[in-house]
Amino acid sequence: MPLDFANIVPENNLRLPDALTIKYGPAPLLARFVLEGDKFFRERGVRLQLRHDFDELVYLNKALTASGAWYDLLRLFSSEYADLTPDNAYWISGEDEHGEIVLTQAGRVFHWPDTTFADEARLMFYGGRDIGQRCIVTSEIARQISGWVFNGGALWIRPDFRRKGFPSVIGRLGRAYSAARWPLDWATCYVNAKLFARGGVAESYGYPHVDRSIFFPGSPIGELETVLLYMQPDEIYNDLGKFLSSELSPQEANWADAKFAASASLRGETVTRISSEAVLQGSTSLS
Repeated sequence: MPLDFANIVPENNLRLPDALTIKYGPAPLLARFVLEGDKFFRERGVRLQLRHDFDELVYLNKALTASGAWYDLLRLFSSEYADLTPDNAYWISGEDEHGEIVLTQAGRVFHWPDTTFADEARLMFYGGRDIGQRCIVTSEIARQISGWVFNGGALWIRPDFRRKGFPSVIGRLGRAYSAARWPLDWATCYVNAKLFARGGVAESYGYPHVDRSIFFPGSPIGELETVLLYMQPDEIYNDLGKFLSSELSPQEANWADAKFAASASLRGETVTRISSEAVLQGSTSLS
């Protein structure tokens, strides 16, 4: 991160709305989306916490992978490999009434003023470590993606909480949080080509654009082809507005007004703490 970038780092393990200070983007839209998204999960028995203790995410992943309930984290979201700090990354835990984690999602923000996704994809995928690994980029858009780039992932939902529409909401909440905190130029996501072939992934995650492909020969999970999902800030805002109006609060005013979203300043001056409710900070350590 550049030294002159004023990043607002929340305390670890805050309730999501309490962790959000809006520095960039359309504050009314982002605030409303986070509040309604948080409400969506609370009504379904899940409390969302914003965290940056990535060792806990690694611990959880290892425990679930050992039981066959998850796959290994991509190294770009693993503190064993990547340089994950409160300044450049977050993860969200969703907890049930007993304090057990039933959902995760994570995001990493990169600053590439002089390089592109295509230039960075090889090291990025492997958490920044150069061990001579290979990467083949055929995606054309990857050669245009630069600046402040968000990448989302580490999605896991416990089986008894699946088929409730959670992926569509939690992915958008991660982008809303990131767009409010960092001056994003792009939002991206890797998707395994085999998963993408099943259909509906990009639509569920809310990404309007897809480009193929980025290959990782000899990766830790085999010969891997990924497709690149991507969008830019005005598309993030438009998508959040439409989803808010159609899925989260359809009885309320139409937040999907394209002129409102498109005219919103990416580098706004408003800083808004959106929740006045008591901060919830219980420990959820699994170690």
